[in-house]
Amino acid sequence: MRGCIFDLDGTLTNTLESLTYSVNLTLKEMELPSITMDQCRRFVGDGARKLIERTLEACGDRSLSRLDEGMEIYGRIFHDNCTYHVTPYDGVMEMLADLRSMGMRLAVLSNKPHGQAVDVVRQIFGDGVFDFVQGQSEELPRKPDPAGVLYLLDKMGIKKEECVYVGDSEVDVATAKAAGVTGLAATWGFRSRQVLEEAGAGVLIDHPGELVDFLRGRG
Repeated sequence: MRGCIFDLDGTLTNTLESLTYSVNLTLKEMELPSITMDQCRRFVGDGARKLIERTLEACGDRSLSRLDEGMEIYGRIFHDNCTYHVTPYDGVMEMLADLRSMGMRLAVLSNKPHGQAVDVVRQIFGDGVFDFVQGQSEELPRKPDPAGVLYLLDKMGIKKEECVYVGDSEVDVATAKAAGVTGLAATWGFRSRQVLEEAGAGVLIDHPGELVDFLRGRG
């Protein structure tokens, strides 16, 4: 193996508090009831639009009549708060250092809007850890479409069989399968082990260090 592509939210960084905070500020401005952190956990994974759609439905707007309004407000609020209380999961920094020492090419593929994904990675991890960061953009369809993985493989100059994709949701499991790369599902993120198993995850890891062991075992 020569490279790793990572999901961001729920895999590298614990962003649940940040997302819940921004969603509830959005709802407050819209004079709607707030959601819980557990609801937000279930709503994330498919990009900002799906997050707001699911939130509005939970608040009673089943026709999504205020979706455009919600997206405008959320985009503005989350832009200012995308790193609010965001931290890397325990063991992630050590894992990344180990992978870099092994000569691995590292990239991030997120359904978070591209500019915000870049900002989060830069503020939490600094420059020089990841070779490439790609968030949601008009040029590439969002996960689970494999286009983002294939784009990053090309940028990194590695083949499918030389790369693993690591994520924490059923969307990530589907992304790895669609792209034809080895997928590893992180159980410390936003989805339970049961959800990941039901999604068809082949390899589950319970701690970031297990990824390093997996890759060392693959030579």
